[in-house]
Amino acid sequence: MVDDTRIVTIGGGTGSSTILKGLKKYFKDITAIVTVADDGGSSGILRDDLGIIPPGDIRACLISLANTEKSMERLMKYRFKEGNLKGQSFGNLFLVAMADIYKDFMLGIQETSNILAITGKVLPVTLDNIKLFAELENGEIIEGESNITALDLEDEKSSRINRVFISPKYAKPLNEVVHEIYNSDVILIGPGSLYTSVIPNLLISEISEALTNTKAKICFILNVVNQSTETFDYKVTDHLNAIYKHCEGIKIDTVIVNNEIIPEEVDLKYKRKSASQLLLSDEEREYLKKLKIRVLEDNLVSKSSGYSRHNEDKLAKLILENF
Repeated sequence: MVDDTRIVTIGGGTGSSTILKGLKKYFKDITAIVTVADDGGSSGILRDDLGIIPPGDIRACLISLANTEKSMERLMKYRFKEGNLKGQSFGNLFLVAMADIYKDFMLGIQETSNILAITGKVLPVTLDNIKLFAELENGEIIEGESNITALDLEDEKSSRINRVFISPKYAKPLNEVVHEIYNSDVILIGPGSLYTSVIPNLLISEISEALTNTKAKICFILNVVNQSTETFDYKVTDHLNAIYKHCEGIKIDTVIVNNEIIPEEVDLKYKRKSASQLLLSDEEREYLKKLKIRVLEDNLVSKSSGYSRHNEDKLAKLILENF
């Protein structure tokens, strides 16, 4: 069964690409809105060298929505192992080449989408060359997404993130992105790195305004584990409060939280990396009830990923059954 519900996802990175793999099995009208704040890795190199928006997260979402031969998927994921291109993604280069051929980045994405026969569409949140900054609780400013993700919040000398912001402050969103937010039935925010994949999309004023005024149901999908670099020791409500802080008028109707306790030996592995499992406490459950936020809990972890990611099929089925 393929559902007609109009789905919008907002995020980037591994979180978005994971959920999209599951959603395409059950929904046909999917729009993935993707952050373009990445400045590290092969995307960062292409961004600096060619002055384009970083293609990495867009490529990952295109692959997740693709309906093509496995060999093509492997090709788009391939990274060169030697020479001047070592570490560079073929898929990133392919997307950049298509953009150059058509002299338009959006046309390049559309033509790549056609070649991969994707379900739905993938849209960068903006075509502006934005840079992400984090202001820490001690007042220090960290410049660049790659530097923010390198923070070590377990270090006693380090400070937690107070807020993130972008430059230019008044970046212009893609018109189609705003249109899709207003015309969707369900908006899924997350999963993904809170301050570097999810929230950067909300920092564009017209996106924030659309999320405040849309009639769509808004669902926030929590990660399976916290990240030592961004959300060390965060609770579910800390994640929600960060969303509200950066997008004040947003009305979140539902949160999705994994409730499977991961095995002790796996939990110890995370703790050695200063990460921790994210579970909803009884106190938080009561608090969300008072806020009239629906809580959907289920066993949602992917054991094949070492318990750190969602099982995309279980997550998609949960969304199908509840929206």
